[in-house]
Amino acid sequence: MTHPYQTLRDLLRHAVTRFMTEGLFFGHGSSSAYDEAAYLILHTLKLPLDKLDPFLDARLLPEEIAAVLTIIDRRTSERLPAAYLTNEAWLTDYRFYVDERVIVPRSYIAELIPEHFQPWIADAWNVNHVLELCTGSGCLAIMLADAFPNAQVDAVDLSTDALAVAKRNVEDYQLEKRVHLIQSDLYDKVPAKKYDLIVSNPPYVNSTAMASLPAEYRHEPHMALAGGKDGMDLVRRIVKDAKHRLTSKGMLIVEIGNEFAHAETAFHDLGLTWLSTSAGDASVFLLTADQL
Repeated sequence: MTHPYQTLRDLLRHAVTRFMTEGLFFGHGSSSAYDEAAYLILHTLKLPLDKLDPFLDARLLPEEIAAVLTIIDRRTSERLPAAYLTNEAWLTDYRFYVDERVIVPRSYIAELIPEHFQPWIADAWNVNHVLELCTGSGCLAIMLADAFPNAQVDAVDLSTDALAVAKRNVEDYQLEKRVHLIQSDLYDKVPAKKYDLIVSNPPYVNSTAMASLPAEYRHEPHMALAGGKDGMDLVRRIVKDAKHRLTSKGMLIVEIGNEFAHAETAFHDLGLTWLSTSAGDASVFLLTADQL
């Protein structure tokens, strides 16, 4: 009997139908069933991720079909984020290794780094010391090291598991001499020095939202997501102690996702500056040393 799937096009249609039928959630790099299906199929077949059309009608070998069907089934039945199935995640043009020891990299701060947070930072070459709190996979620390070529970057996380993943990524980018990984509860074990820039994408999901997270998010480390009742537990600590860690002209940049209202309430007396990202003007805030 002829196998029902012969081409990449056949498998793409099958995957999209399964993903839609099962009501999967897409928030870890892809925004639709089609995009996620295309990514998983191309990755599994070791094809360029940006070239689907030339291969749509290519006839596949039986073992290739079997491999793709296995990935589609795991994504559907286990509700694993695609990044955990492929062990890779992308932020802008950067590829990072990931597994279930870290949350899947996703950050609006990543959009701002290549532009050096202009106009707030006038000269990227004058940034010498950067601190990144809650580094996870190390993705933002690596991007910060690239964007600020004179900077030494201290990247902090409480999780030793996360730091093991970050170490792999730092080594992949050959940045061991400039990105320094520190196991610490926020500032506790950070060197006693002043930073030109402190950046953080910390756990900020409020308790109500945590209780209703889609199944895909429940595969991620709880400690990397949960931010307490209003999502601001760690953010408060980050803001409170930043004034002791910044240079006189330094600044703090923090991502808070959908918690704009809670952040405005928590820090109403500081006058947060909200930076523009693809999500709008309510996901990333900035505070200067003077404000703190």
